[in-house]
Amino acid sequence: MNILGISAFYHDSAAALVVDGEVVAAAQEERFTRIKHDATFPKEAIGYCLKEAGICEGDLDYVVFYEKPLLKFERLLETYIAFAPRGFASFRRAIPIWAKEKLFLRREIRKGLKKQYSGPIVYPEHHESHAASAFFPSPFEEAAILTIDGVGEWSSTTLGYGRGNKIELLQEQRFPHSLGLIYSAFTYYCGFRVNSGEYKLMGLAPYGEPRYHDTIIEHLIDIKEDGSYRMDMAYFNYCQGVTMTGKRFHELFGQEPRKPETELSQFHMDVAASIQAATEDIVLRMAKHAQERTGSKNLCLAGGVALNCVANGRLLREGPFENVWIQPAAGDAGGALGAALFTWYQLLENERPLIAPDAQKSSYLGPEFSDDEISTCLDRQQAVYHTHSSDETLATLIAELLADEKVVGLFQGRMEFGPRALGGRSILGDARSTSMQKVMNLKIKFRESFRPFAPSILEDHVSDYFDMRRNEDTPYMLLVADVHPDKLLEHDSKASQGLDKLNTVRSVIPAVTHVDNSARVQTVTAERHGFYHKLLAAFHAQTGSPVLINTSFNVRGEPIVGSPEDAYRCFMATNMDALVIGHQLLLKPEQPNATEIPRDVYLEKFTLD
Repeated sequence: MNILGISAFYHDSAAALVVDGEVVAAAQEERFTRIKHDATFPKEAIGYCLKEAGICEGDLDYVVFYEKPLLKFERLLETYIAFAPRGFASFRRAIPIWAKEKLFLRREIRKGLKKQYSGPIVYPEHHESHAASAFFPSPFEEAAILTIDGVGEWSSTTLGYGRGNKIELLQEQRFPHSLGLIYSAFTYYCGFRVNSGEYKLMGLAPYGEPRYHDTIIEHLIDIKEDGSYRMDMAYFNYCQGVTMTGKRFHELFGQEPRKPETELSQFHMDVAASIQAATEDIVLRMAKHAQERTGSKNLCLAGGVALNCVANGRLLREGPFENVWIQPAAGDAGGALGAALFTWYQLLENERPLIAPDAQKSSYLGPEFSDDEISTCLDRQQAVYHTHSSDETLATLIAELLADEKVVGLFQGRMEFGPRALGGRSILGDARSTSMQKVMNLKIKFRESFRPFAPSILEDHVSDYFDMRRNEDTPYMLLVADVHPDKLLEHDSKASQGLDKLNTVRSVIPAVTHVDNSARVQTVTAERHGFYHKLLAAFHAQTGSPVLINTSFNVRGEPIVGSPEDAYRCFMATNMDALVIGHQLLLKPEQPNATEIPRDVYLEKFTLD
């Protein structure tokens, strides 16, 4: 039975295909259209999923949309009525989109499927889709489930419980009170783009002190013992306006919102640290209540807030659960996958097998390309490349380049589903380098210098380098842990403030050690990661270090590369030293018209977020 899940029209449209309970394919639309966070109907992603399964639109048995559009429209109307006439500007912007697409979603879906599909269209609730994406691929027979995001139809947070092939939502927090939206409000206030800049706010937080934590708790949000909360909406503008924060918010903190691309001050760093600390407090209280309510030792997480890997790390270390599994595509894109799995298990009542280590297939669910396809593309670009048919030889050569402090783009196997690069579409560097963090931010990624990079590490060495359990499995880069004390270097922690903290060498892997001595860790194994594990093993054999920098293969303002053409264009438009696509190795000096790209020239050429 073929079940297609779809998420669209809000943020990060995606498609996922489940065939007889197996996740066959999943991808975000942005990877094909090259429009970051593309929210349009995911025609390209659907086309890929069908091609991967070898079927056409008419072969589908069920199509599932990840939420109930009419219930969401009800929330829009009730919110407008509650705030009228102040909310008219926001209402006027939203209504044309609803009138054109969302209220006639059935028509849009059938049109997007080339009018070849005439079967049923199913509409689970938004947080049911999130909960299904969290629990059904997990390795747990039973688990508590927390879904935390901005807002679905009405729910912004739910507590649920899963057992076998069923999930049940037990408790909800309703709009406009939302942990996701208050975090987005601070994202906006600090000058970053809502729905894409939240991870920047999280990365900025360690540069500051949580000086405004008490202000947030006393004025903005009343947190109950069970993690539920009420926000004072007088400080916020997202219900009735086109901004996130209002005049009272700005008066409370004593400044207007930071304008994008202007200088970051210590004030913004302290504000970021404060909302991050408050968010972690709420998540921990939610988890404590979830464990008490369900009695489970396992927890599954989804929703946009589940991508807050700092909070996740604290949850694993300090929370009441023995085991935590987080959906790698925790945001709305993952709702497409959850919707399809919800239909297969919950509605059709199929038996659910337990799959170790999980049923997510390492999130390698996107397209892959043969060596012939790659060579054809590179020949079309008149690229110069060297073919190495042996994985071991290729891994050894890449490891040599990395050990020589070269930056390497890696395009291997199937593309990752979700926002993290996991070794399929990655840019790699030597974590031991004292200059690599700045080099990669300013010369490769063309992004803010304060942004940290994540380490990939051979799993059997994770407890040697990080404060984690031996062989702890964290393949999806969703947990932050402290660097192991044995790997830290002596330094004066009070010698620098703000962004000057970047200049301090803190550990033997300085390029992935954030200013609070933490790192967002990805563990790598042969079973999960194939060639990427061979590469890390080769680097370890050559250098004695089992750690590499792993960042997504893209530049600021663009989605992760989706095709060989995208990879070659990104390679040539940045100061990357080498590119590996399949078994083809490209060196920058050998490419036609290869020149170093100054950062200011790049910023003029590309649209930034």
